[in-house]
Amino acid sequence: MNTIAKGVVFVMGLSLFTACTEENVLELEPFNQISEDAAFSTPDLIELSVTGMYQAAQRGDYVGNLRGYPFGAAFVQQGDNRGEDVVNVATFYQLTYTATYDPTTANNVYYWSDTYRLINRTNMVIEGVEGAVADGIITQEVADDYIGQAKFLRAISHLELLFHFARPYDHTADAGHPGIPYREIPFTTEGNIELGLAQGRNTVADSYSKVIADLTDAENLLQTKTERGGTLGIIRATKESAIAFKTRAYLHMNRWDMVIQEGEKILGDYSLTSNPNDVFENGYSNSESVFSIENTENNNPGVNAALASQYNRRGLVVISPIVWRNEYWLADDQRREEDVMVDTRGGIKYTLKYKDDVNYTDPAPVMRFAEVLLNMAEAHARLDNTDEALDLLNEVRDRSLANPAAQSYTGFASQDALVEAIIAERRIEFVMEGRRWPDIHRLQNDEFINYDGIPAKVANGAPPAEAYELGTPYSGPYGVEPIPYDDYRFLWPIPQQEVNNNPTLAGQQNPGW
Repeated sequence: MNTIAKGVVFVMGLSLFTACTEENVLELEPFNQISEDAAFSTPDLIELSVTGMYQAAQRGDYVGNLRGYPFGAAFVQQGDNRGEDVVNVATFYQLTYTATYDPTTANNVYYWSDTYRLINRTNMVIEGVEGAVADGIITQEVADDYIGQAKFLRAISHLELLFHFARPYDHTADAGHPGIPYREIPFTTEGNIELGLAQGRNTVADSYSKVIADLTDAENLLQTKTERGGTLGIIRATKESAIAFKTRAYLHMNRWDMVIQEGEKILGDYSLTSNPNDVFENGYSNSESVFSIENTENNNPGVNAALASQYNRRGLVVISPIVWRNEYWLADDQRREEDVMVDTRGGIKYTLKYKDDVNYTDPAPVMRFAEVLLNMAEAHARLDNTDEALDLLNEVRDRSLANPAAQSYTGFASQDALVEAIIAERRIEFVMEGRRWPDIHRLQNDEFINYDGIPAKVANGAPPAEAYELGTPYSGPYGVEPIPYDDYRFLWPIPQQEVNNNPTLAGQQNPGW
């Protein structure tokens, strides 16, 4: 067994609480699982318990099968299909793509439950590691790094849930609208489970405050990527990855000053690869990847979830003509390079970002340095720091241009135009990486970007080849109608299985569901 597959099997605790019925009594120490007490009884078992968190991040349960929930693949696939820059060509992601989900739809149900399973594991690690220090099993120094990893994963998990189940930060003036339950205790005892069965939603403001607090703690506790060394500096949480995620969180909070402040801490720690393909060709050893989820030949989300399966080999999701014909995306941009980053079949554009369509070993790109730079560029632009914003935008864009000396941006007519160009660059740079939905989500009430809900999309199914012809922006036809921001379908519903077991959440369901 490779190291990522050897994670200790914990009592799952929450799924959330779907196993707790009058007929099905929850066994806190099943005979075929290692209890939380045993899991933290030796240094080796503790290390495996920590590895188990990453296993939970990579492959969650999906109707009894292991899939890529939440960070092994699902965040990419769901984040893409909720937006308009991909086209779902089959039925696999159709409910997500057409926003025809409901409280029992498997994709959003398991996105919720598997993310909270991961959160429960992080809380078990924090409690178990603290106990191990008190018992003299491990040193405080070792424990600090383990706790830092757990808090990092806890923070980014809650942040991901906020993008799908709660309105954006600026929906209300004080962000006092409903967020998600921020869970900070392990559900391994009857008493804690009872607390969980009654826990309601934190406000969005409180949820983000806790995300930032966890990431700050992680920053202070974690090893640096240099101390981790090599591949571990990419596939395990580091001080730098905690900082990078703070730039993402602060961007969603419209805290432009803090995006810049955090980003500046790691400007010298990473660099963009020489061309846009290198970061994918050398996913486990490059200068740009900040945090990725490891997949191996023996341990990956499988044919029904692995990114190279869904997006490459099986071709279930393709690049949309909407973004392919975006006027900001130059015709000779390297990110269009055939047989390197794009594969054209029957005139349809498939991504080649995910290379291994046989063994599915591509890492899932959770955070890249390119995002940190564009987060900072946008923050500078919104503060009207034009020169700084332009420099950072060009740093990302220029490495993909055929002739940077002639094609690089030299200026914009207005602050509005600069922000628009940065958002366009995000769409191009991160196409097929799951970043489109979080941007749609956070830009709903924006000063510069005119979004109203979920944009119109190309019809579910294979687009015609002529739809990809360059020269003018795509103007239709559209087969999936837009959904206004004030429509209840803008948010995923809290899963029915959750509200059935939690009377507090039953009264806090997203309106309309």
